[in-house]
Amino acid sequence: MRSLLTILKSKYEKLLIGGGLDKIEKHKEKGKMTAWERVVYLLDEGKPYTEIGIFAGDGMYSEHGGCPNGGVVVVMGYVKGRLCIIVSNDATVKAGAWFPITGKKTLRAQEIAMENKIPIIYLVDSAGVYLPMQDEIFPDKEHFGRIFRNNAKMSSMGIPQIAAIMGSCVAGGAYLPIMSDYALIVEGTGSVFLAGSYLVRSSIGEQIDNETLGGAITHTEISGVVDNKYPNDESCLDAIKNIIDKMGSSATAGFSRIDSRKPKVDIESLYNTLPIDRLKPYDMRKILEAIVDADSLEEYKKDYGKTLICALARIDGWAVGIVANQREIVKAKKPGGTQEMQMGGVIYSDSADKAARFIMNCNQQKIPLVFFQDVTGFMVGSRSEHGGIIKDGAKMVNAMANSVVPKFTFIVGNSYGAGNYAMCGKAYDPRLIYAWPTAQIAVMSGASAGKTLLQIQEAALKAKGVSLSEEDKKALLENIEKQYNEQLSPYYAAARLWVDGVIDPKETRKIISMGIEAANHNPDIPRYNVGVIQT
Repeated sequence: MRSLLTILKSKYEKLLIGGGLDKIEKHKEKGKMTAWERVVYLLDEGKPYTEIGIFAGDGMYSEHGGCPNGGVVVVMGYVKGRLCIIVSNDATVKAGAWFPITGKKTLRAQEIAMENKIPIIYLVDSAGVYLPMQDEIFPDKEHFGRIFRNNAKMSSMGIPQIAAIMGSCVAGGAYLPIMSDYALIVEGTGSVFLAGSYLVRSSIGEQIDNETLGGAITHTEISGVVDNKYPNDESCLDAIKNIIDKMGSSATAGFSRIDSRKPKVDIESLYNTLPIDRLKPYDMRKILEAIVDADSLEEYKKDYGKTLICALARIDGWAVGIVANQREIVKAKKPGGTQEMQMGGVIYSDSADKAARFIMNCNQQKIPLVFFQDVTGFMVGSRSEHGGIIKDGAKMVNAMANSVVPKFTFIVGNSYGAGNYAMCGKAYDPRLIYAWPTAQIAVMSGASAGKTLLQIQEAALKAKGVSLSEEDKKALLENIEKQYNEQLSPYYAAARLWVDGVIDPKETRKIISMGIEAANHNPDIPRYNVGVIQT
């Protein structure tokens, strides 16, 4: 774990320099703060925050020079004591241009603001769509245009939106700040227009410079498009703080919270709990004891369906329902006094049945759900199939998918196949989803996939009359496993926003607490209805 955390720290530190030190230097020569400096200046000192979309774009777009951190910093944190989402374009990465992953990350930020009904602040400094990849960011449903649709939807929902134009704001991107409740601009560096001076000249022959066309004076004194202008970044950010400071509060969802208590064991004990070998068993309860408030864990059906731990607990004072994969090998009693050995990390019929009932209880009682994944999938084989594992798995998926209380997911170890789905993977709308450095996410393990793919390729070659030697098979298997294992990495998942980031396990408790606090701002909880339950 400590070795993996060193890699995590090293990769994260690279994100802080954005497009590179030379780009930062040129950025600062214009009198501008960096994307991260703007965020830090806004955030309340000493209060916690969590970054959303950490490592977005990691290892992607190498042929275009890369897009570190997706070219945009997104943070959930406190501004003047109020929990907000902050979106800060990084102009050191391709002048803040929107890559496909930039759009996906910004949409994720808006999604979090919308489902939790918390304010969102846009610190705009972007050249607009990255033209060489316009076909992957411009026209589709979840592309660039969805941002402005969300601006309009959030306005109708009463969610505060504040935008600061701190650099370029071009073409369709001009709508984002102007569709916000407040639009502020920095003199000399901020500009906003549908078409820049070059395009105006080529389109209609008009000779005009960018500042006269769409600078601070133009839009605050002539067009009235922007509310107020400020001499520098700091004064503009101060104005945002002053606006946030005046906002009233709304009704809450009413999730239960009492005084926080520290966990029974130190969080760093987790570093020694998880085995290096992902096949070795361990007791998930030891991990939970380092995360939940001391003496708050109350297990549900402790002696039944043992490969899943279901428990009520408190985390930083907040009441939660926990669904976690147990990685120990357990004994399950069967009718007639017999016993069955059950493998840890596998979901059996009894554990799926238990989890479905527990999830329904939490929804009835307005208790947020937290999932800890280390799952290899559902049990296979004739015994399980004849026992109705698909039916019981469907019951669990149904109960979880229709859940109306906030859900939070942490991928501790394996996250394979349908187990990812049943344990609230990204497709099932967790409010936040993070991976530990030990996570592996794929349809199956690298070893299983390698052997399966080898058999398929071997059969295809055999049909063509080609037979493989044992040496050839070994080389082919190694090549398949190498490629597959790269895709198992939590950074591969984070790069594509299948998870909101890769984190040190020590961050888990803070993220859950902030996540529930954010969710508590939205009092609109629909009636729980699971539809047809498979029996």
